[in-house]
Amino acid sequence: MQCSNCAQDNPASARFCNNCGRGLPVSCQACGHENPTAARFCNHCGVSLSTQPLVNEAASPARSAPGSYTPRHLAERILTTRGAMEGERKRVTVLFADVKGSTELAEEVGDEEWHQILDRFFAILTSGVHRYEGTVNQYTGDGIMALFGAPLAHEDHAMRACRAALDMQAELRAYADELRVTKGLNLSVRTGINSGEVVVGKIGDDLRMDYTAKGQTVNLAARMEQIAEPGRVYLTRYTASQIEGYFQLRDLGAMPIKGIKEPVNVYELQGAGAVKTRLELSRSRGLSRFIGRERELALLESALQEAEQGKGQIVAVVGNGGIGKSRLCFELAERSRARDITVVSSTGVPYASAVPLYPVLGLLRSYFGLEERDTAAEQRRKIAGTLALLDSDCREGMQLLFEFLDVAEAGVAPAPVPPELRQQRLFEMMQSIIPGRHQASVILIEDLH
Repeated sequence: MQCSNCAQDNPASARFCNNCGRGLPVSCQACGHENPTAARFCNHCGVSLSTQPLVNEAASPARSAPGSYTPRHLAERILTTRGAMEGERKRVTVLFADVKGSTELAEEVGDEEWHQILDRFFAILTSGVHRYEGTVNQYTGDGIMALFGAPLAHEDHAMRACRAALDMQAELRAYADELRVTKGLNLSVRTGINSGEVVVGKIGDDLRMDYTAKGQTVNLAARMEQIAEPGRVYLTRYTASQIEGYFQLRDLGAMPIKGIKEPVNVYELQGAGAVKTRLELSRSRGLSRFIGRERELALLESALQEAEQGKGQIVAVVGNGGIGKSRLCFELAERSRARDITVVSSTGVPYASAVPLYPVLGLLRSYFGLEERDTAAEQRRKIAGTLALLDSDCREGMQLLFEFLDVAEAGVAPAPVPPELRQQRLFEMMQSIIPGRHQASVILIEDLH
């Protein structure tokens, strides 16, 4: 379908132009007549357009309305907050992802098999978006358009979009390897990301949503996807400026973009960085001298002294945002390390609120020294090496730790622990391996809320 605004060719199932974001005419399936984008009934035969599929049924029959693929907990939150959304301007991050050369691939394997491949492909993309509370706004036949920051508002929408893109790339890479081995098919996906302002339209009871881009927000995201190399994630400087330091980026320089007067700085998203919090980012740039907070620091020191005498302590550090809670805890941790006291830390993040035991995952990763860039095999070696130095029976539960930390080797039998006892066994292991029973240690959990 050709856009009347920019002459861009779009898939027949598209509701919005991939190039400029302009609404496309809606074809009535009863009579074939083209109607305006916002039309609810066909102005030729009178058939309701709201009951017709949102996407091509041949490409994805299970996704005829956003409500059918939006998780229930996200749908409930969207519908709860929809009242203030109509016509509201919001800053969001837009993500486009599609299959490179989908037409050729479809001809190679046939319609029925291509339908099965796309169904798995869309499931991976949708799962990645919803994992970080994004919304799949549109299926484009062989890809998706997703929004982060609308309709659910998130301050860190750019970070969520980038983490979703990395997760999707990892899962799609594994799926592509599977297709290459089993079917001789080379599936590659391009992803583009941009951040900017959009206007949110009306949300109905069935979660049907219309988003109209202001300026070049959607246009630039689509352009990033179009120029991206297969298997790569490209993003604009507008997104890069919000995630700098938290992710590994490669500056590709300024590129001329169709429809944009000035060249746009383009970056490739290569992976997650070591930095997870604002304090860690500040540390990488150099911290200023710590001044004040003598009373608060004295209270923490007093609690630590009690712990060294065998009296365990729990301290909650609370206060308004930006007053220095993280820096205060950092100072205590540094002073503890200087006295050879073990410090194990974890950080809560908003997008992991639905992940069970996420702080526990962080504590174990901190204790074993696991890094984001480590492969699963390297992480297993670190865990096994640490456990081998301990005089305890926790080595019997090594496989349970591998499974909990998602680094278990494929094909290895699971740990012989009943499901109802796994959490209890895991906590028992933590009590035995993380120092604290026979010597003082500091367990620091940031942003527990």
